[in-house]
Amino acid sequence: MYYQILSFNHNNCEQSLREQMAFSDEQEKSTFLNELVEFKFIYEAFVVSTCNRVEIVVATSDNFSSYHTILGLLSKKSGIDFYKLKSSGRKYDDEEAIIHIFSVVASLDSIVIGESQITGQVREAFKFSHENGTAGSRLNRVLSHAVKCAAEVRNETSISSRPLSIASVAVAQAHKIYGDNIAGMRGIVIGAGEMGIIAAKHLLRLGCDVLLLGRNLEKTERVAEELGENVKAGSIENLPKYLNRYRLLFSATSSKEPIIEPWMIENAQLERVWFDMAIPRDIGDIRLENLKLFRIDDLKGISNKNHALKQEQAIKAKEIVLKCKDEYYSWLKALSIEPVIRDIRLQAHDAIERELKRAIKKRFVPKEFEANMKKMAEQMFNRFLHDATQNLRQSSAQTNGANKVSAISEIFNIDTHDINVRQYKHNEHHVKGYEE
Repeated sequence: MYYQILSFNHNNCEQSLREQMAFSDEQEKSTFLNELVEFKFIYEAFVVSTCNRVEIVVATSDNFSSYHTILGLLSKKSGIDFYKLKSSGRKYDDEEAIIHIFSVVASLDSIVIGESQITGQVREAFKFSHENGTAGSRLNRVLSHAVKCAAEVRNETSISSRPLSIASVAVAQAHKIYGDNIAGMRGIVIGAGEMGIIAAKHLLRLGCDVLLLGRNLEKTERVAEELGENVKAGSIENLPKYLNRYRLLFSATSSKEPIIEPWMIENAQLERVWFDMAIPRDIGDIRLENLKLFRIDDLKGISNKNHALKQEQAIKAKEIVLKCKDEYYSWLKALSIEPVIRDIRLQAHDAIERELKRAIKKRFVPKEFEANMKKMAEQMFNRFLHDATQNLRQSSAQTNGANKVSAISEIFNIDTHDINVRQYKHNEHHVKGYEE
């Protein structure tokens, strides 16, 4: 079994392609996952689809076949040419895949290093696939160790000492543009999800009033009330009116199509500063002389410039990721020997049963001695296997441990391909709520 990740993110794939690949709703994601695992060489899969990335994570028996299958299904879903996708994404196999997913969960691969959202987003992605029946124990143990690694990164570095997000970078840029004059301004925030809430909180901290717009007015009003008296709720249906009244806007919805179009603009002389934090984009192609428009990739550049001091801590964090990767594979190798040891002991037990029955049948041993003879034989075999099994456990964690496990399995005619190793070990760190 192998691990594989096909990654399309802000580092290797332009925003327009990421928008085309983004999964717009749960049904689309469910269909894609179901189609993936229909191929016999793909055991499990989950999809991380955010404003900055689309990551396809799979457990597979054939990396070559799964790679081309993922590309083919993505091409069919998005309408992007197969070879365009192939040149735009990056493939990670086995240990590289583990390093990548550990880095993603620890927020080392984010536009804003150390931002706090991605860990939850990856967990939700696995949760969705688990409930969809397309992810289970194989990827659960990867994710559980990734979460453990992320916690160690947070504890051992100061990389998350100031939790950041794209929304906080956007508000910081607005503050840079307006200076102290931003206090008292009213900012429009479109979207009452996590990104919108973060933007609203940062605006309030700077002394702004906030107009929060959403499609579900009841939810929007509830969120506005929780944020405080300086936040008013409104319906997105009134968006054109607000666009021509207020200068400062932040948008982060899950709309499949742009929600702000050129025809909505009546007052072209109004100086505007807008931030589009959505994938796909919320703001269409609008060209106004008095409009400063920042999209996701623009904010990435600002983030890299303004938060370069985090790089030193990021280097330390990457060393932790490599250590966690080594620990994970050592744990996995050690775990893989347990079914083999159990099967060897079962074979010994079966041999005792067969030979004892044969001895009694041939009258080599009186029937009344059967229990004592069985107990003695079992103790002898346990004593004989004790040192051997301890040595197997130790050697399985070594570099060539997999070869040793394979050799022992072949010698004793043990098929481990369909064994669920989780039944042999109880100290695994499970992702909360998703134990098999």
